Amino acid sequence: MLRTTLFATLVAGAFAVPAFAQDGAILPGYWEVTNKVSAVISQTKKETRCITPSEVQKFMMGPSNRHYKCDYPTRVFKGGKITLKGKCATKNGHTALLEATGSYSPTTFRMVADIDTSWSGLPLSGRATTEAKRISDTCPAPPAAAS
Repeated sequence: MLRTTLFATLVAGAFAVPAFAQDGAILPGYWEVTNKVSAVISQTKKETRCITPSEVQKFMMGPSNRHYKCDYPTRVFKGGKITLKGKCATKNGHTALLEATGSYSPTTFRMVADIDTSWSGLPLSGRATTEAKRISDTCPAPPAAAS
């Protein structure tokens, strides 16, 4: 179950925010993001995210976070199309192969990723889908700090 949870975390976290297009097509602002993960378990998470101009660049590299590192020998964000192919590894060495395709515009983003890994020697596959739309040019003000 730990590997299944780790797999779901890897997949869900991988696409929590729209990636920045190398040709500058995705705009900063306030985004609504829906992530769906289907593997041994299925999950859907919907959230809103603020992407500031200074944060946009860090999303350019493709999915990665503090729990795992991904390397994408194939990383193409061009002409409204997305192609990613690579491998992600956790700190303890568990790996997963990832292939993703999608599309984007200045205010929309859609990516579908197929992930292949193993758990206790058995193959495990899953699919993650991210659909996002920009809902505002500006982000809401942060809540006031409690005194």
